[in-house]
Amino acid sequence: MGYLNSVLSSTSQVHADDAPASGSGLSQDGKFSYGYASSPGKRSSMEDYYETRIDGVDGEIVGLFGVFDGHGGARAAEYVKQNLFSNLISHPKFISDTKSAIADAYTRTDSEFLKSENNQHRDAGSTASTAILVGDRLLVANVGDSRAVICRGGSAFAVSRDHKPDQTDERQRIEDAGGFVMWAGTWRVGGVLAVSRAFGDRLLKQYVVADPEIQEEKVDSSLEFLILASDGLWDVVTNEEAVAMVRPIQDPEEAAKRLMQEAYQRGSADNITIVVVRFLANQGGSSPSGSG
Repeated sequence: MGYLNSVLSSTSQVHADDAPASGSGLSQDGKFSYGYASSPGKRSSMEDYYETRIDGVDGEIVGLFGVFDGHGGARAAEYVKQNLFSNLISHPKFISDTKSAIADAYTRTDSEFLKSENNQHRDAGSTASTAILVGDRLLVANVGDSRAVICRGGSAFAVSRDHKPDQTDERQRIEDAGGFVMWAGTWRVGGVLAVSRAFGDRLLKQYVVADPEIQEEKVDSSLEFLILASDGLWDVVTNEEAVAMVRPIQDPEEAAKRLMQEAYQRGSADNITIVVVRFLANQGGSSPSGSG
């Protein structure tokens, strides 16, 4: 396929357990910049991973961003971080049918992770909230309760849905598959898992699928920035508050750090991981990109 790795992709995660990490980058064509910040927060262990990567695929500069929040250990989140985007950009339909390529990459990564887990006794799983930038298209795919929020024309819009077991359609899907949802401190699949879609979770796989919901947005002059974050942020900060905090901060790394600090100060009890992508080309779709 002939793609080149970004200069920064190899440094997108050094997993020092106790130290917060942050960093930033800029696309070669100057169309977007990104920053990230990640911290264990008040937790003793770190189960969040993230990926920020710029690649070239068939002559297109592509931005790939993801937040992966693990449960039952960090193995699933780490595996998804290491494999999901590689599976995606090597997909033969990545440029021609990006949505189906994303869905296939999620399914393939999940099944390969489950195969790799055969000898493990613990049952690890992970959310994934990802954003793919191809030309003037932004495709957001989500599994679980990490969330993607955009600022368009100064307003906050969620571009993913948190997958919770008590949502009517999710509960119906789980029950149709022979599972059940019950209250155990919060609504849980089988009384165990508080998200209704995830990678991994072999013992609940029949009910807890890794099928992403995908939403597409046009990158134009009204699209200002994107926030991807684990629930360590969204448990204590609303979409509107997050957008209001990021908006005056031009440097996306500083913006991500600001959100991370705010979540910590508000008492977030979870790992906190945030990626902010700023869209810099206000002339938007005027560039001739061959993706239809």
